[in-house]
Amino acid sequence: MTQQAEATTATTRQRRVIALVDDDRNILTTVSIALQAEGFDTRVYSEGETALKALLENPPDLAVFDIKMPRMDGMELLSRLREHSPLPVIFLTSKDDEADEEAGLEMGADDYISKPFSLRLLLARIRAILRRGGLDEAAAEETTPEEQEARATYSRGRLTIDPARHRVLWDGKQVSLTVTEFLILEALAARPGVIKSRNQLMDAAYPDEIYVDDRTVDSHIKRMRRKFRSVDNQFSAIETLYGAGYSFSDG
Repeated sequence: MTQQAEATTATTRQRRVIALVDDDRNILTTVSIALQAEGFDTRVYSEGETALKALLENPPDLAVFDIKMPRMDGMELLSRLREHSPLPVIFLTSKDDEADEEAGLEMGADDYISKPFSLRLLLARIRAILRRGGLDEAAAEETTPEEQEARATYSRGRLTIDPARHRVLWDGKQVSLTVTEFLILEALAARPGVIKSRNQLMDAAYPDEIYVDDRTVDSHIKRMRRKFRSVDNQFSAIETLYGAGYSFSDG
């Protein structure tokens, strides 16, 4: 294969398609430009009905939905999409939309990001979800041996963590976590028994100097416990130390 052909193949492989659905055209434009600058192709939609038809007829690799939209909001769009497609979806939510976040994740959203959001954070979440689904092959090929070793699968007692794919097993059973939940769990499991404060956990999950309040941390922990208990109703490895934070027990 010639160098030109190799370059063309690499470029084609890297250009994953991201669909953006938001009634705010400023957000659509800003995010689309940022994604294209990072090597993605984008499709933009300003309302849910048109987006749903396009997502089903010509699926992208991942979609980003705003929750608050007129006529068909992001929740209804996700619900109708999930009747036919497992397409990865990230929600954009307002700061006070905790109930919507909870419902969206229950319906099958892969993660959510609160407005106002960092473009760097959104890009990081998109790449992580594509890696988890095996779609970010180019990024995997570009990692050094040292990086590959650091991302190798490891275990902590009954917990198995695959950092490269953002996958988690408990007693051999898969536990489906959002990217944010995965990063929090990874921070806890890195040093079993060591107490991590809420601030430390948020630094691990939101490395872009974004303010996240204590309620958000607690909500993530609550959801993670519920997911682990769906495969093991005796799960108690994530411990709360009131006034201090959380720890992971591998005993």
